[in-house]
Amino acid sequence: MTEATVRVGVAVTFLRMDAPPADAAPPLPDDAQVVRVARPTTGFYRYLYDTVGASYLWWLRRTVPEADLASLLSAPEISIHVLYRGGEPAGFYELDRRNWPVVNLAYFGLMPHAVGRGIGRAFLRHAVDAAWGMGARAMTVNTCTADHPRALPNYRAAGFRPVREVREVWDVPRRLGLTVPAHLSRVG
Repeated sequence: MTEATVRVGVAVTFLRMDAPPADAAPPLPDDAQVVRVARPTTGFYRYLYDTVGASYLWWLRRTVPEADLASLLSAPEISIHVLYRGGEPAGFYELDRRNWPVVNLAYFGLMPHAVGRGIGRAFLRHAVDAAWGMGARAMTVNTCTADHPRALPNYRAAGFRPVREVREVWDVPRRLGLTVPAHLSRVG
């Protein structure tokens, strides 16, 4: 039996940074810190992923079987970094070094309560500096029209440059119960 899906069309922009930023990093607020989680549980990771991505149709990792996700999270080339503000999670990013010496910023985002609070720029710079601090020779990231509308401008302001854009059609499983943002086109 075929799984019921909703088809969604998105434009995906792939970006790259070939040298670390030369300007000084903006500071995180005094009540904020970023903690690298050595081996996150799948439950904690899903909490981060699902909460950050709920408004932006983040669905791929929701479909990954538990054992596969646990294997990915325990891989030494994958690192999860959690932003805490006032003692509670406020966002996370994931660095993927499987294509070393290129580091991919696989996921980056803020929890809904942290969006619009002026912390995104400093948190993104923390991710960029962490990748370059590992000895990377380049850094990549991609974003799409399902992401926050400020995602692409923020990546560009951080020093990433677009290298290509592609149209994709996603078959998002209906069983996930996700809402397709109104600005995205449904296909077929």
